[in-house]
Amino acid sequence: MTRRLAAILFYDVVGYSRAMGQDETATLTALKQTYSQIIQPLADCHQGRMIKVMGDGGFMEFTSAVDAVHFAICVEHAIGLANPHQVEGQRLSYRIGINIGDVVADGDDLYGDGVNIAARLEALADPGGICVHQSVREQIRGKLHLDFHDLGEVDVKNIEKPVRASSVEFNHLTAVVAALPVEHQTQAPKATKRWRTAAGLVAGLFILGGFGWWQISAPGPAPTEVERTALPLPDKPSLAVLPFANLSNDPNQEGFADGLTEDLITDLSRISGLFVVARNSTFVYKGQSVNIPLVAEELGVRYVLEGSARRSGDQVRVNAQLIDAATGGHIWAERYDGDVTDIFKVQDAFIRKIAKALAINLTMEEEQEIALGQTSDIEAREVFQAGWESFLEYSAEDNASAVDQFKKALEIDPDYGRAHAALSLAYLRGCQLRWNKPLGLSAGEANAYAIRSLAETTERPSSLANVAASGVNLYNNRYEIAKIDATRAITQDPNDPEAYIAMAWSMVTTGQPELGLELIDRAMRLNPTYPSYYVFAQAMAHYSMGDLEQTAKILETALERDPEAEALAIIAAATYARLQRFDEAHAALKLAAPEADQAALGAIAYIYHFPFDWEQRPEMVASVIDGLHLAALPPDKPIEYLLGRLQTGETAKRVGTALILGISGLDAADTVPLLITALSDESKAVQGQAAVSLGKIGPAAESALPALAALKEVPIVGRKAQKAIVAISGSAQP
Repeated sequence: MTRRLAAILFYDVVGYSRAMGQDETATLTALKQTYSQIIQPLADCHQGRMIKVMGDGGFMEFTSAVDAVHFAICVEHAIGLANPHQVEGQRLSYRIGINIGDVVADGDDLYGDGVNIAARLEALADPGGICVHQSVREQIRGKLHLDFHDLGEVDVKNIEKPVRASSVEFNHLTAVVAALPVEHQTQAPKATKRWRTAAGLVAGLFILGGFGWWQISAPGPAPTEVERTALPLPDKPSLAVLPFANLSNDPNQEGFADGLTEDLITDLSRISGLFVVARNSTFVYKGQSVNIPLVAEELGVRYVLEGSARRSGDQVRVNAQLIDAATGGHIWAERYDGDVTDIFKVQDAFIRKIAKALAINLTMEEEQEIALGQTSDIEAREVFQAGWESFLEYSAEDNASAVDQFKKALEIDPDYGRAHAALSLAYLRGCQLRWNKPLGLSAGEANAYAIRSLAETTERPSSLANVAASGVNLYNNRYEIAKIDATRAITQDPNDPEAYIAMAWSMVTTGQPELGLELIDRAMRLNPTYPSYYVFAQAMAHYSMGDLEQTAKILETALERDPEAEALAIIAAATYARLQRFDEAHAALKLAAPEADQAALGAIAYIYHFPFDWEQRPEMVASVIDGLHLAALPPDKPIEYLLGRLQTGETAKRVGTALILGISGLDAADTVPLLITALSDESKAVQGQAAVSLGKIGPAAESALPALAALKEVPIVGRKAQKAIVAISGSAQP
């Protein structure tokens, strides 16, 4: 017999005897399925060893507390997600207890107090819950970000001293932990296999519904679509930080006051016990004389932080006050007078005092991560702030200006993590939105610079770096890595709406648009005056679900509010065209390009670049492009226009016309005769495209079969003609 330290886990089914009495067969079936489909696969990828299976329960050993807790959370999520799909009588609820301690090994079995305490902790767990010893909680600190409910010192059977126990609180943090990959320091071949297995499992849990906690814990629905309503209060202290007023005589100090506000928002939003409204939504009140209760109602928060900054040379005075909007009373206020170089220490102190005033206990991780990724150089901070303001303007020219400012900030402080991340995001926009020309780069070069800047954040972490990593990886079609990066961003900053938008795109582009919509709703609640690209993501989620009517409704409302949102107008044009609402489609395209003539409108479909690709559905982007082709046609006489292009256009235009004639949405009775004419065009390129388009039309193009048959032996065109014949008639013709 030998002794060793081990993480021990016990689990069992709650109400097993009752379930067996009601339906023995169904209960045993569910028990076996849970073990074979959930427990055993997850144990394998977490390096868990099953020591005993005891009827409705089990006894396991893990090499670390982190593995044991991660396994337990994944199991509970998987079972919770499977239960709604089970028939009555097969829904089982498990409870889990975990301890880490000294055990005695005898062959394959384990004994000792370390084992006994784990068994007692399991009995303390709620149905569907996890109970852990204090030693486990200490072991996972800084590795798994979770909330716990402290049960205190508990007397348990056959254990001499009371046991300090805690239960895991299931909320957004557990959903995020369930999505994290399993990382073990093992040999490369095994690690690769384990990574893939674990990533597939946890991604499945996450995708299926790891964010269902919103429906449970949220006091009311998040704002849906683009409506503006009074917002319900969250179920935890909620806060809006208003722009600090610049009381300096120098208007150039606006950037200093704005930077102070930004830093406070960024650092406060990392506190998981707080709900913090995003910067975009609070800065709309900049320069205004505000009514605090009205602001709180509009933003859906209980508390408002406001303040002012006066800077003169190296001296600064900062006033801040935290107001309870429900009573109008001040619950905390402070003033700082001193050297401007100490402002970062003052910000950190403000964060801790605000948390204390709201009765929030900062975790050790939150204490350590205050000001994560920030700089201690005031000049670098001011230059960065100027760049950030440009970045938020969301235009090609402002984006290029932001790049210049971020580079200057990094010249001053090369270790400024947030500036590296912001630079990566700006380059990403350069390639993603084709804003590369003002940068003096090709789209490919902008992508390369985005990747290079992102690499600099490895040793300089920040939540913004994770958002940038998710976007860069998604743009480069590394879908699973993009999900992991977005998950880390949410874990590190649960109040960052951009993290939720990043995760939403990861979901939408990998076939989970419903979950994407939940994430977008969350982002919109955190940022009530959200920018148009939130609506873009929301519209594309509905578009990918095939709900074009809802897509059109969302975009119509958004464009009424912001007619200059070019990206939304383009998607609206494609959507209306797919709905065969051609007048509205053409009008939307003109809204996107008001100066464009007919030729320029027709070119939009060829030059438009969608920001992302779909993992397994390339037809999604193709559908948008087809819609843009149709939207460009003169709505009063589309067929006459296309006929004219076929008769008089140059070869490239005739090929393009033959392509458009094959897009669904036009009447085959009108398009097929034109395509039959195109089959006799002098250009084989036109003939080939006409054959392809007829094949896309399918059986409705039956009248084209003789003309296609006549081309079967023609070089190059013949194979396309044969494929079209099969598509139209269902078989090859002799």
